[in-house]
Amino acid sequence: MPTETMIECDGLTKRFGHFTAVDHVSFKIAKGSIFGFLGPNGSGKSTVIRMLCGLLQPTEGAAKIAGFDVSRQTEEIKPIIGYMSQQFSLYDELTVYENMTFYGRLYGLSGDALAQKREQLIKLTHLEPFLTRRAANLSGGWRQRLAMSCSLLHDPQVLFLDEPTAGIDPVARRELWDLLFEFSSRGMTLFVTTHYMDEAERCSHVGYIHMSKLIVCGLPDDLKTLPEVNPPGTKRLDVTCEHVTKALQLVHRMNGVRTSTVFGQSMRLLVDQSLPDEAIRNELARVDITRVDIRQISPSLEDVFVALTANRDRELQEAAA
Repeated sequence: MPTETMIECDGLTKRFGHFTAVDHVSFKIAKGSIFGFLGPNGSGKSTVIRMLCGLLQPTEGAAKIAGFDVSRQTEEIKPIIGYMSQQFSLYDELTVYENMTFYGRLYGLSGDALAQKREQLIKLTHLEPFLTRRAANLSGGWRQRLAMSCSLLHDPQVLFLDEPTAGIDPVARRELWDLLFEFSSRGMTLFVTTHYMDEAERCSHVGYIHMSKLIVCGLPDDLKTLPEVNPPGTKRLDVTCEHVTKALQLVHRMNGVRTSTVFGQSMRLLVDQSLPDEAIRNELARVDITRVDIRQISPSLEDVFVALTANRDRELQEAAA
């Protein structure tokens, strides 16, 4: 049975005067997917979301939500989408309960329908202890839960979340993602922008936009096999040792080491296939680092995006030369 497409972009482009914010972006997102949209600040992520929500008109190209054209059928799209913006957009002077009631009425809910949906979301997001607290007095994680609850009051089929976990603590981030998995299991399509690589790993599909262009889009595991990420004749190593920062200063100068970075208590290296592990051990032994564990690993999504960004920057430099 073919997978139903919920979001589709075809050459989506947005220009502001002479500045191109989004440049011919194309992708498809299946119903029930969690689509992670990544890229540096200013790369065009929020502009894509605003076009898909009907808040900005595309300069070129087309996009559809559940088969509806985002340029011509905005009224049909409004009831089926929810949008949780990057900035907290609720009313600080209102309580949690008052915010949910206000937004429910904006979506056309009233009476028993509003009460039932409000109570359902309060229970789902565990907001019960804070119903009488003003939004201004909530912590970052609880503010995000409230914002998400308000964006879900009308039962949208598609939920757009623009950096929903920015600035909140790790526990709140995990709890928020547990909610996203719950929504996805119910058939909701989620479009999430994020800067966190661990969140990207949780997505069913990811896209990476850089300087207004979509560089890559696909399954996380497929992206990790791209030739640009795995240059011929190389291998990736995880090197765990004591004094890892000191060790990195030595290792990154070794012949055969192409890239190196600290990852927690270890180093992540991209090295020539011909470089023996013993050469790394011997180099570290020079500074009395003798307890060294070396194992070969697959690339992470962070490796994918770093490699693709470097390739893109090289192409731009060559084109400008």
